[in-house]
Amino acid sequence: MNHAPTRRRFLAVAGATSLLAACGHRQHWDLDDVSSVLSDLKFDLVDDTGRKVDASTYAGKVVILYFGYTHCPDVCPTTMSNLASAVQLLGPRAADVRILFVSVDPARDTPAILHAYTQAFSPQAVGLTGTMDQIQAAAKRYHVAFNDGKKDASGNYAVNHSSAIYVFAKDGRGMLIGSDQSAPAKIAHDLRQLLAD
Repeated sequence: MNHAPTRRRFLAVAGATSLLAACGHRQHWDLDDVSSVLSDLKFDLVDDTGRKVDASTYAGKVVILYFGYTHCPDVCPTTMSNLASAVQLLGPRAADVRILFVSVDPARDTPAILHAYTQAFSPQAVGLTGTMDQIQAAAKRYHVAFNDGKKDASGNYAVNHSSAIYVFAKDGRGMLIGSDQSAPAKIAHDLRQLLAD
């Protein structure tokens, strides 16, 4: 579940572009600014209540997008915990943020399971699923790779997946990228700036 290759691709381009923007007032971001290369928020999926949703459903909200799965033993719960803590630090402004957890394991992650999982972390978290084609289309848009591991004797398996987090402005513009190692305080700092825009 290595997020490094995905982040390196974005950062190589974004780093070069940011040098050109050295003049004028610029916001300080604690996460990595990839606004020059990160695609805008776009997907067609189903939320954890069974409702069809797309990017317009969350218009006016700052969105954090993360791909994972509920049976993930380590990286996903750590990341979701960090995201939930960051959003909680916002106080009343937390209502204007959504954590969108896209399952890369739709065979096991039903809407009901996703709902219980995401709500255990934050009331601002929403589980998203869909057909494998829909999930793959969303993952491809953000250069997220995933594949099922080998099943054990009981039929259980892990899903190997990229673990970057993507942050979008209230109008859906792609802005920032972080990881499972991003500290809640740093995430919250950047969310406050996006909420103020």
